[in-house]
Amino acid sequence: MAKRKNNIDDIDIVDDFELEDIDDFDPFDVLDDSYEDKKSYGNDKPRGGNASNKRNKNKKKNPVLVWVGRVGATLLSTILILVIFLYAVMAMLVYGPSKTAKIQFVLSVQETSAIGFLANWFCSQDEIDQIKANNAIKDTDEITDAGLVNIDTAAQDPETPDIEIVDVKGATYSGKLMIVKDPSRLFVGTVPEFTNGNGMVVADIAKRYDAIGGVNGGEFVDGETTYTAMPIGLVMKDGEILNDNGGTSHVTGITFDNKLVLGNMNAAKAKELNIRDCVSISNHIGPFLIVNGEAQDIVGIAGGTNPRTAIGQTADGKILLLAVDGRQPNSIGATFSDLQDIMAQYGAVNASTMDGGTSTQMYYDGEVINVPYSPTGPRSCPTAFLIK
Repeated sequence: MAKRKNNIDDIDIVDDFELEDIDDFDPFDVLDDSYEDKKSYGNDKPRGGNASNKRNKNKKKNPVLVWVGRVGATLLSTILILVIFLYAVMAMLVYGPSKTAKIQFVLSVQETSAIGFLANWFCSQDEIDQIKANNAIKDTDEITDAGLVNIDTAAQDPETPDIEIVDVKGATYSGKLMIVKDPSRLFVGTVPEFTNGNGMVVADIAKRYDAIGGVNGGEFVDGETTYTAMPIGLVMKDGEILNDNGGTSHVTGITFDNKLVLGNMNAAKAKELNIRDCVSISNHIGPFLIVNGEAQDIVGIAGGTNPRTAIGQTADGKILLLAVDGRQPNSIGATFSDLQDIMAQYGAVNASTMDGGTSTQMYYDGEVINVPYSPTGPRSCPTAFLIK
């Protein structure tokens, strides 16, 4: 049999077959055609598959949506990394070799209303309670002796300013100390009404009384529900009782003869001691620092490192108002022991702690002069110690 010679001329070319532009060709489009279409090249059906699919493939993505998606993914990744990092840092503090670091961590977060739960991630409640009990300033049944303060305005140095603002600094903190020469200028300011609602920042309370300065005052309802316009314990103004939960309160007040009085007492005792204005705060939140010239006994490290507010009086009657910043890179905060040292350094014979944390704020001459820790500004309060 003769072998047929292959020649290019012998190949039949289907006349109606057209090669598509190579840029438009997609081998996967062919899969969309029917089996019969694939067998025939002479079919009139356009090659390249379903036209609507091709339009979807050629449709460009919205660049704005792409950008938003990328930014969102970056933010989520960053937040996740930060959370993991912070958790690792906290774990290192708690489980690391330093017992002091663990105690500081537990006390510092437990003194906040927002992140106190972090201590429970690493410690049982019994352990937390034990740490608190072993690191505090002891309370006292002693009441201040007003006779230790001798107010003689005539003997005061006339060159001393009526109000002096001093910068205070320590290893872990910075803040402001207001020294007021005339103690009669001190009084308690309040919100218009004590209610189950929001209070006012110190600046607004001060403006309500046309006061030149002041700091935040006593404790308020803060737990599962927070009412910053509702104080806890005894509150007096001009000798009148504005709030009294009954029983004994941890009181800081000023008498009608302008002497600072500290002590655990009920309303009747406060009246007996001639107290003009006062606020109250629990000992674990606002312990007495110095009573009758004696620094109160400290157990352990005396509290966490946080923003703090305090009030004191010197032997010659000057009022000391203190606001220490905290929870910031340049000022982590102060312990109760730090406050005690500052008050002693400036001559306080009696001194007490007020509410702290996001409440800590000092107002003077139309502005807040410390740096309160809060992304939304200073926290509202029901009471403040103000200066006329």
